[in-house]
Amino acid sequence: MALQGPIPVTFAMVFPHGCYIVGEVEPVKDFDASAGGRFVQARDKQTAELVWQVAVMDGDPTLKPAQKTVAVKILAPVQPVPPQPMPGLPFTPVEFDGITITPYVNAAGRLAYSIKVREMHAPRHANQPAQSKASTGKDAA
Repeated sequence: MALQGPIPVTFAMVFPHGCYIVGEVEPVKDFDASAGGRFVQARDKQTAELVWQVAVMDGDPTLKPAQKTVAVKILAPVQPVPPQPMPGLPFTPVEFDGITITPYVNAAGRLAYSIKVREMHAPRHANQPAQSKASTGKDAA
């Protein structure tokens, strides 16, 4: 089979209605290496990057309340900084790049997904479409 390991996906595939930060960016604990009260931060098995985690709320209005909040793991050498809050919104909108998902069976015997990302940033505005060859008269590089 051609697929080995984490499956690359786009932000729109995972969060078509957007998502919002509802927690702090925190280091993920390596439970095997942490012992005797000593905290050791987890590293990604494929990249050896430090692993951070942030809770986000999925903007999909059809989800049940228990399904709305998910943990997103961020692979980065230093603690990622969330985007600035937007005035008038109760939660901070966020987007991710370099997303992979890894399916697994959870403790309840149900299919679940681990979401890992490479970058976190403020949403790109939908009202600013990318300029195409036709709109600029130039060849796309």
